[in-house]
Amino acid sequence: MLDDAGLQALREAARLSPDNLPLRRHLADQLLAKGYLAEAEAEYRAALVLAPKDPEIAAGLAEAFVRQSAHGQALAVLEPFLSIPGHAPRLGVIAARALLGEGDAHGAARRYHEAVSRDPSVADADLAARLTPQPIAPTGPSAAPGSSWGAPGPSWGAPGAPAGGATWGGQGGPAQQPAEGPGGSQVERSAVSFSDVAGMEAVKEALRVKLLLPIQQPELFKAFGKRAGGGVLLYGPPGAGKTHLARAAAGELGAAFVSVGLSDILDMYIGSSERNLRAVFDLARRNRPCVLFFDEVDALAARRSDMRQAHNRQLVNQFLAELDGVDQHANEGVLVLAATNAPWYIDVAFRRPGRFDQLVFVPPPDHAARAAILRILCRDKPLAEMDFDAVARVTELFAGADLKGVVDRAVEAKLHQSISAGRAIPLSTPDLLAAAQAVKPAAVREWLGTARNYVMHANDSGAWDELMPWIKQVR
Repeated sequence: MLDDAGLQALREAARLSPDNLPLRRHLADQLLAKGYLAEAEAEYRAALVLAPKDPEIAAGLAEAFVRQSAHGQALAVLEPFLSIPGHAPRLGVIAARALLGEGDAHGAARRYHEAVSRDPSVADADLAARLTPQPIAPTGPSAAPGSSWGAPGPSWGAPGAPAGGATWGGQGGPAQQPAEGPGGSQVERSAVSFSDVAGMEAVKEALRVKLLLPIQQPELFKAFGKRAGGGVLLYGPPGAGKTHLARAAAGELGAAFVSVGLSDILDMYIGSSERNLRAVFDLARRNRPCVLFFDEVDALAARRSDMRQAHNRQLVNQFLAELDGVDQHANEGVLVLAATNAPWYIDVAFRRPGRFDQLVFVPPPDHAARAAILRILCRDKPLAEMDFDAVARVTELFAGADLKGVVDRAVEAKLHQSISAGRAIPLSTPDLLAAAQAVKPAAVREWLGTARNYVMHANDSGAWDELMPWIKQVR
């Protein structure tokens, strides 16, 4: 419910005059400016129906998506406009923010520098500070094939990319040498397990019952007609540990692990993306038991009703077909995990039984979990007497990634002291408290603010009921 009388009047005017494009666009712009992101998204969608080729409306919708951490959706909106020569530089800056959110720093830098070179007024100091300086990639015939919205960067699951082990929940350790992998995806053996994940007992138990126990106790599950396999959709704020949980599930089972990123699937040539998707499922089936993990799955499984291009809808259809398998035993032993920050954008067909029929909320860590995460992160460092509970008390709504940032900042400060002293000075509680005061995490609070819109206004099915206790923390 809008609490702004001016916006309420504009919305009522738009309701009475639904085809008034300038009015609807003005309403969407005002909603976006005042932070009503879900409402702004709805108005921009309605405006885009009236003017599907308007780049400013597309920019507003993409901006609303980016601010809701729906980076894949933002890129899908921008793609047809970015392919037009001489497109508005503002579109390039928004695309850069979305690409950075997807983990493609190279593509983001290319987009940003190209946009600013054409119009310096669109420069974004905060975005520029987050981008590693990169040479602008070549365009035209000499450019390497890749996505039409950014130059190809390091593949998330490709050789040379970080192994992506314990980012905050434990000692990752070196993974075994990846095996074969079409499309850039690799078969790994995870070096972490649930013991390396602090807290999240309810989440771990859900994964055990749904994914692990059918393989660990096959006779018992067979007696009840349950087979090993299926899908779980992990969702929650950025940095809460969804990827780490997926690796830990594979390590707990001793199964193969295949991590799939957007760059492993998406291809500019029609039909290639579907072939890449089929290839990673075939790879998982050949290495069963296998945990097949899709990160940022909302970009591959978006609502078909939102898509304007037939080949994007065909990719969703292919994904659904692979989840079903050619017969009832095709995916037996293949445990499909997916993670997203924006579950509300995923096509409802993916939540049908036998697909991603279980949604598991990965919350930001509570007090006890924060203390445990800090203890794990500090266990291999020289320590004085530590009070991790005291640090946990001042880090409410810090995600696991934020806590790692606190420890990293404290360690850097302590290293400078140790270098000056000529000896190792142990890390202490005041060091962590000082670092925590310097870190101002916003990702969890912003995500909960977005989730609040869906829980309060788009929850007729009750799918988001479990978020209710969390959104009450948003003021």
